[in-house]
Amino acid sequence: MTRIDTNPGGAGSAVTVRGLVKHYGETKALDGVDLDVREGTVMGVLGPNGAGKTTLVRILCTLLAADAGQATVAGYDVVRQPRQLRRVIGLTGQYASVDEKLPGWENLYMIGRLLDLSRKDARARADELLERFSLTEAARRPAGTYSGGMRRRLDLAASMIGRPTVLFLDEPTTGLDPRTRNEVWDEVKTMVGDGVTVVLTTQYMEEAEQLASELTVVDRGRVIAGGEIEDLKAKVGGRTLRIRPADPLQLRPLAGWIDELGVTGLAGTVVDTERGSLLVPVLSDEQLTAVVGAVTARGVTLSSVTTELPSLDEVFLSLTGHRAGAVQDAVPAADREEVAV
Repeated sequence: MTRIDTNPGGAGSAVTVRGLVKHYGETKALDGVDLDVREGTVMGVLGPNGAGKTTLVRILCTLLAADAGQATVAGYDVVRQPRQLRRVIGLTGQYASVDEKLPGWENLYMIGRLLDLSRKDARARADELLERFSLTEAARRPAGTYSGGMRRRLDLAASMIGRPTVLFLDEPTTGLDPRTRNEVWDEVKTMVGDGVTVVLTTQYMEEAEQLASELTVVDRGRVIAGGEIEDLKAKVGGRTLRIRPADPLQLRPLAGWIDELGVTGLAGTVVDTERGSLLVPVLSDEQLTAVVGAVTARGVTLSSVTTELPSLDEVFLSLTGHRAGAVQDAVPAADREEVAV
């Protein structure tokens, strides 16, 4: 297998995308997407339903041809070297794609043989992954009898049979309960610890914060923002000042004093009685200083003062104008379906 010598993303880039375009009729599902994913990291790709996330994954996994642009994954060109590429990637779509009539062990063994593992190696790999994903006791049961969480773990195990260099997870925890979601997160973290590069599409902001090293935000087929989570929060602007007076009875009077300041751009103060604190939106260091100065001038004793960046949900809403999960009807249903393998 011959890899491409040039790496437009630079050394250490596991995925490089330049100017990727895909049309569905008159609609551009992807409209010039650029993307770089560093080796051994998790890239979270966020966006509303229909934003182009699944189309991007399909193209990078050689399941769909782009209309324009270039992409390399693990050093292989997705158009010129698809057979070589498929041997070094794994894919888990939005729903488990295992054969429900076959036992869990036979699912994994079959995939191993399809990947040209010897019978001995395929058996050993199936046993190893069933143990790793806590499925050994259910190994001989048909996958159709598994719970949703068990099927998802089996699906992840199937994507790992060939020891992929790059793993694509397209909304892997859709429909899972919180406990099972946490189990999947733990497995993804283990994979990354083993050196696997992960491209994760998700609409769960908590999932992105748990797993992703960097984020790329896609909307209407275009990349509209990217970077580390804290950097994105800083770019959106604004902080929340959390003030906790020593005497909870001073909460409401203190809120009134702060609102009387009339600092430009200062929104209303929120009283958080449950936590005994005030939440004050501030847009600048000057506003922060003015608020703290006004509080101390009143002789109020404070137990704590902290600043908080916007939540990732707030960042997403600010960037896209949509809540996570909002569907854009302009984008065809084809891009909102699961990846079929």
